[in-house]
Amino acid sequence: MSDLGELDRLAPADGLDPARTPPPARRVGVDPVKALMRRHHDLCERAVDPLEIAAGLEAHGLTDRAAARFRHRDVFSLAEEMYARVPRSGDQLPPSSDPLDAAQERGPWALLALLPGALCAATLVGQRLTEGRVRVAVVALGVLAVALGLRTALRRGPLRAPSVTAPNTGRAATCWLLAYALLGDGLLRAALEGGPDGPWPPAPVPVLALALAFAPATWCARLLAVRARRRLAASRGLEEFASSITPLLLGVVALFLCALGALLVLCGLVLGAYEGVGAYEGVGAYGGVGAYAAAGALGALLLIARLLTAHGFGQAPAVALATAAAAEGTALSSVFAGRLPGCSFLATPVHVLADTWGVDAVPLVVCAPVALILLIHATRTLTRASAHAQPPGSP
Repeated sequence: MSDLGELDRLAPADGLDPARTPPPARRVGVDPVKALMRRHHDLCERAVDPLEIAAGLEAHGLTDRAAARFRHRDVFSLAEEMYARVPRSGDQLPPSSDPLDAAQERGPWALLALLPGALCAATLVGQRLTEGRVRVAVVALGVLAVALGLRTALRRGPLRAPSVTAPNTGRAATCWLLAYALLGDGLLRAALEGGPDGPWPPAPVPVLALALAFAPATWCARLLAVRARRRLAASRGLEEFASSITPLLLGVVALFLCALGALLVLCGLVLGAYEGVGAYEGVGAYGGVGAYAAAGALGALLLIARLLTAHGFGQAPAVALATAAAAEGTALSSVFAGRLPGCSFLATPVHVLADTWGVDAVPLVVCAPVALILLIHATRTLTRASAHAQPPGSP
């Protein structure tokens, strides 16, 4: 460990002549915690509570076993001593027991989380009530309004991400994945049948359900942040904290998927009733059960990616989203490329998958494995104390 290796260099008291330094046998009085505080001076000065110091030490690779060499049973105990030994002015206000409360408890994020779903529903209603050029204008303005509403909602609350951890590639890939959920299956179906010869039907149910599910996603992220912060305060070891956060993370993802599934069924029933058909009988234009499963996989992927990004781990989500978007784009383009002379083999995998499971299986096969891999990564990343020392979105 770099911290441990620096002890020998930092241990001698300042201002002593090296020639008069006591021999190693008499250096039993050296304070290892003081040497460690010198090493992490900035961390100790800016920390608002011992948890931030513990998280910072963990981020630098200090484990509970290494803490024993500093005469402490775990990192949390070591951090408490380091925090107590930092000189502070007498008029400094005591730190808040939970920074999440001050930053988010009274904020409008809970209401803003409803904005994307409301705007998407209003756009869909406007599209159904208009025709011709007016419909085109309504849809264009609606898409712009949903995008702005989503951007506004993401700037507040537990899903807010630091700008340094939100690569543009992740945003572009997210836009592509949502556009494919709306138009991709219809285009792929038309392409497999030799078209498209004209406009193909969109699939509004998955997109509407995903927009409405932004609110449950935000509330689930808040639940994860609050519970993790409380368990961080109660834990007495890094391994104990990690083992308690893993089921919490999996439970939050499962809770969101249940909410998304209910919204998918509800949107299918409402739009099916509007068209005078059954929930699963006539929603072919909107996507069937396979499209609902694909939307669930996409929703899980987007949630996990945003949770990681909000806690400062934006690189892996950007790669995962870009991979999923590239795979969907490749599957769609391979069908058109297969029409070239001697290139029919390029479209064979998509043809086989569509004939066996339907065109809805393409986004499901793409998003589900990527979401699972990203979830495994999250269970190793979001279970660290350093991921929850500060409120999500903190710089």
